[in-house]
Amino acid sequence: MSQLGNLNKPLGWRLKSGERWLILFMGDLSCAVLSVIIAIYLWAQQDYLVSNWFDFINERIPFWFFLLPLLWLIFLTEIYDIRRASRKSETLKGVGIAAITSLSLYLLVFFLSDYKSLPRSGVLIFIIASALLTLGWRFLYIQIFTAPLFMRRVLIVGSGITGKALIQIYNEIWPRPFNLIGLIDDDPQKKDTLIDGFKVIGDCSQMMEIIGKEKITDLVFSISGKMSGDMLREMIAAGETGVEITTMPIIYEELLGRVPIAWLQSDWVLRYLVDQMHVGGIYEIVKRLMDIAGGLIGIIFMVVAFPLIAFAILVDSGFPIFYSQARVGKNGHNYRMYKFRTMFTDAEKDGKPKVTMEHDQRITRVGWLLRKTHIDELPQFFNVLIGDMSLVGPRAERPELMDELQRVIPFYRARLMVRPGLTGWAQVNFGYASNTQTNAIKTEYDLYYIKHRNLMLDLTILLRTPGTVIGFRGQ
Repeated sequence: MSQLGNLNKPLGWRLKSGERWLILFMGDLSCAVLSVIIAIYLWAQQDYLVSNWFDFINERIPFWFFLLPLLWLIFLTEIYDIRRASRKSETLKGVGIAAITSLSLYLLVFFLSDYKSLPRSGVLIFIIASALLTLGWRFLYIQIFTAPLFMRRVLIVGSGITGKALIQIYNEIWPRPFNLIGLIDDDPQKKDTLIDGFKVIGDCSQMMEIIGKEKITDLVFSISGKMSGDMLREMIAAGETGVEITTMPIIYEELLGRVPIAWLQSDWVLRYLVDQMHVGGIYEIVKRLMDIAGGLIGIIFMVVAFPLIAFAILVDSGFPIFYSQARVGKNGHNYRMYKFRTMFTDAEKDGKPKVTMEHDQRITRVGWLLRKTHIDELPQFFNVLIGDMSLVGPRAERPELMDELQRVIPFYRARLMVRPGLTGWAQVNFGYASNTQTNAIKTEYDLYYIKHRNLMLDLTILLRTPGTVIGFRGQ
């Protein structure tokens, strides 16, 4: 039997990101449902007012109790990122945050409700059971589904600058997202050479043989220059046998959740971003309704918290309480952004804009806490309500810094295709940027959001945002 014949056989349990996400979801849902059953059972054992378990469910269990699994899944949003889900430390942190958030929310509702109107032990048992079962399941997932049996076997086509960049990214990720077997390249001088530990094992004429011998499941096209006709024919032939073919920018997005601006052609914005960023009118309407609702809720919360925040600012550093600044909005239109003041009044006495740095001496003592918890940004809900900003989008930049950054970062101005956001994909994945390099990384996240934005991604970002507050990740 030839190697070509072997290619038509099933490639085994090679799981893609979407399939891994579904496995995680089903496992978490099963744990949450089982936790409800355990909570009801143990709760019923403590209750002496009913004769049996079924009577207890009918007489004592409120309808909302059966919705707790859905709430638990929402709190786990932070660790539905496939990269985070494969690390025990991230899993432990994510489940811990979900448990603390669940308990804090319930205690808030409990103390604001009428005496004895809400159960105590049932919810506590559910939270403990959900945390323990989910943690056990997630560790089991890491043990089983990161094993070689379930990993894709990848061959990179092209060992030039983009191929080398992809290998560098691969080497920095742990645990490994797939099994990288090696590279192929038509340059005879590169044959058998090592690139960061991975070998150039052949050229396009040997592609089919290598695919069969190494049981390759995926080809990653990583040639930045012109591709030969022979290479194109071999890749088409490989695709016909069931091998998945993707490009370096796509796999970069899959691995890092951002767009590789350093390796994109100059017309990428027109050829890809503009085409893929088109969203339906329903999305725009729903997003705007979400912004209005979120803006109103945020303003109400700000009004309630204002006396305490204002008093703290006055005692610490005096007036003013608020601070406004020009920012660049959608399509390059400037607007005034409002915040609680967190710096001394002479922070930019020379008139030159300065980027906020870690341990910035211009920040007041109260300002440090306000920035760490993002409370200083509460007045921006007014900007969201009137339409200058959205709840979700790229972070707004100052006009002076915008002019500087767009000169050195490719595609930087493409961020202005959508409204700036109070939170965003870059904020929940990366945080603040203080130099050109970190701003470039944030731009990659922003362009990924613009390219892939939809209601599900917006909701995911909103649900992951509290983690940045709890984790004191503001600056």
